[in-house]
Amino acid sequence: MSPHKHTPPAPGLDYGQTLRKLHLGPDPSPPLGPVLPATPGSDSSCSDSSLDGTQLLLDAVDGPAVPRPLVPGVYVPTLAFFDDETEDLDLQAVARHAVRLAEAGVAGLTTQGSNGEAVHLTHAERKIVTRATRRALDAAGFDHMPIIVGCGAQSTRETVELCADALESGGDYALVLPPAYYRPLFRPGSVSAFFEDVASASPVPILLYNFPGAVGGLDLDSDAIVRLSRHRNIVGCKLTCGNTGKLARVAAATRATTPGAPGSGFMCLGGSADFTLQTLVAGGSGTIGGLANVAPKACIRVMQLHVAGEHDEARRAQAIVARGDWAAIKGGIVGTKSALSTYFGYGGFARRPLPRPTAEEAEAHAQGFRELVALEKTL
Repeated sequence: MSPHKHTPPAPGLDYGQTLRKLHLGPDPSPPLGPVLPATPGSDSSCSDSSLDGTQLLLDAVDGPAVPRPLVPGVYVPTLAFFDDETEDLDLQAVARHAVRLAEAGVAGLTTQGSNGEAVHLTHAERKIVTRATRRALDAAGFDHMPIIVGCGAQSTRETVELCADALESGGDYALVLPPAYYRPLFRPGSVSAFFEDVASASPVPILLYNFPGAVGGLDLDSDAIVRLSRHRNIVGCKLTCGNTGKLARVAAATRATTPGAPGSGFMCLGGSADFTLQTLVAGGSGTIGGLANVAPKACIRVMQLHVAGEHDEARRAQAIVARGDWAAIKGGIVGTKSALSTYFGYGGFARRPLPRPTAEEAEAHAQGFRELVALEKTL
């Protein structure tokens, strides 16, 4: 398991003073409508609450007396939801979706990832989404569930600020992409220095996020990840590169936590549901995969069958999950939201400039997820 680990800032870095200045006052934000956290056993509507978006941003979130640990399992990079007409945040849907996933049995949630349209949100909106997620989980009895917050930015300074925002909003960990905009100007050690500086200054532990497709092809190798894992405030990694050989090397070198052994506490997570079984066989800790937004129980089932030693059934379930994940990969968040709308009655659309699917496209998305949703509804 991965506890909070606090490391003093590295020499020469004094982000704390800057962050104290940045957070002297609340962020201005217009009201975003009521947030109605669901409760266990409730229907699709959420229970009453007097909180609006402004209050969510201004009010402090009480942290747990004991840090929420990361445990092996399925983590979900949650979607952000918007009003179909205004594109304002739909906090009702944010809360409802978080509780649906928690009730399905996932190990934790991740806000502000690519599935969560972090690049379409302002800093204030990022905080509102994380805070709404935390409050919904707490109100529904899932106050033990950790939230990982996507905190990648192009500068060390902004990344550290986002990590501080994550803590303030109720997040437990930060998931950090490497910067890549000025990559041609980097020296060989620039990316490693970035992660070390962020980890030293961040008030929450961080997970390294290796997703070459999102950062112009920048791909952390296993040597770099293993070396960075020795930092006290770096507690895991998410490998969306899909390189299971790399995952096996990192898991072995870090003695990663697995469903059967606590190991060192380092979390080595696959970044997609379509190689869940491969991740576990290679010694990984679980997955952070967007497909679980649609079918969390099916994604969990693959892990359960593997842990139980039912390998033939695990392979059959993995094949269904992999076919469903291919639909999610092809359709992206547009297709995932479309499938949610078709099968579960909510989801809406992504913010512009992403397109809204036509009727024909929506039917194609539905077809791609049909087999997976059929399995989900049996569990």
